[in-house]
Amino acid sequence: MRYFNGGTKIKTIMNQQTATIVGAGLVGSLWAVYLSKAGYKVTIFERRADLRKADISAGKSINLALSVRGWKAFKTAGVDKEIEKIAIPMYGRTMHDLQGNLTYQPYGLEGQAIYSVSRAGINCKLMDVAEQQGGATIYYNQKCIGGDLQKGIVLLKDTLTGKVYEHQSDVVFGTDGAFSGLRMKAMLKSDRFNYSQKFIEDGYREILLPANDDGSYKLDVNTLHIWPRGRYMLIALPNEDGSFTCTLFLPFEGHSASFDKLNTKDEVNRFFKEKFPDFYKLMPEIGEQWEDHPLSSLAIIRCYPWTVGKVALMGDAAHATVPFYGQGMNAGFEDCSVMWDLMLKHKNKKGEHLWNKIFDEYQTLRKPDGDAVQDLSLHNYYVMRDYVADPKFLLQKKFERKIQELYPEKYMPLYSQVSFSNIRYSDAWRKGMKQDEFIKDIMKKHDVESLIDNNNVDSLIHSIFKDYDAL
Repeated sequence: MRYFNGGTKIKTIMNQQTATIVGAGLVGSLWAVYLSKAGYKVTIFERRADLRKADISAGKSINLALSVRGWKAFKTAGVDKEIEKIAIPMYGRTMHDLQGNLTYQPYGLEGQAIYSVSRAGINCKLMDVAEQQGGATIYYNQKCIGGDLQKGIVLLKDTLTGKVYEHQSDVVFGTDGAFSGLRMKAMLKSDRFNYSQKFIEDGYREILLPANDDGSYKLDVNTLHIWPRGRYMLIALPNEDGSFTCTLFLPFEGHSASFDKLNTKDEVNRFFKEKFPDFYKLMPEIGEQWEDHPLSSLAIIRCYPWTVGKVALMGDAAHATVPFYGQGMNAGFEDCSVMWDLMLKHKNKKGEHLWNKIFDEYQTLRKPDGDAVQDLSLHNYYVMRDYVADPKFLLQKKFERKIQELYPEKYMPLYSQVSFSNIRYSDAWRKGMKQDEFIKDIMKKHDVESLIDNNNVDSLIHSIFKDYDAL
């Protein structure tokens, strides 16, 4: 008899059910922990080499923002203490204008934060836990090239030896990212499988802002930094070693500022010196580092159904999105906690999981939320790029924050619903759009700015929200 995490018993090998996970990324590694906790013998196939053996510096992969939904999934799996070691709290946004002036906007109420984590760092941690605590076995350089969905068979190719073989298990999960091999090579061939892929016209390139010589940070550490410039933006998230992972989001072509116009070191230096002068002072060697990280594209991918036969898609394989709400990872982790709840719900008298019922309810529940997180992500891109430096936008956020402080049971801003609660994404999106119209209408009818400046806004809020029914 083996034990999970020092407590939960795992079934004996003789009667043990088997599970295959395609993709050892963030969601796949965490889901392996859950399945092991439920007593499954878990095998993971990953098309890349072992990430933990690669020389990956901070900034090699876009930093991620961990929020309440992700923490819930970690706590349920019993791995939250491990992740806390590598997470840096960010309590708000700091906007940098062209003159280097700073404007700070809290994310939520006092003490509420999202957490900066390195994609590679958190992935390595979860892989360690999946192997050491969950007993999962991970095979690397194994590419999914097809499968039999009804029989739970995955067709794989060893990219080092060229060997092609099959692996069968009781249940299969595709967590192999936006361009999932399991989805493209197996599920896409299913009858009535719907699939769409839409690239936005902007791409991104990463830049690593190193620490000072003494290891200290060059920018305030507990905040997400944004340089909004109307049609494009630069952001920076802190790393554990004193550096910042910075990401420039810019159109590929067709604009006065676009990636196709930044082809030489001089062009890059001139662009940063003109558009991000305070950042350029921190990193005058930006042109030298420009080619260190590749130019990458961004896409929203939608598909349905998410489950066919013995196979289910989770995370980006089911609902890949653009990174502007910081919820792609959190949505994938929430897939894990939702699927786990359904596993607890749907069992027969012998305690065996009823996967047909689990899968049906999983995709029915999660598909609207997958669509909503994509809508939210695009919406927040325009917020971060165009509005965070707009005085009217900042005034509205200050007003909403005050409403929430006075009537927390009646009013929660959209960002707080998404990042600091477990309200369904689809409900948050619907409610948030209605709230935005409602608040804008109040601000048209009343001089909110003057009331806030004179500390008289409380009476207005009480008059409106005293008998207000939450939307």
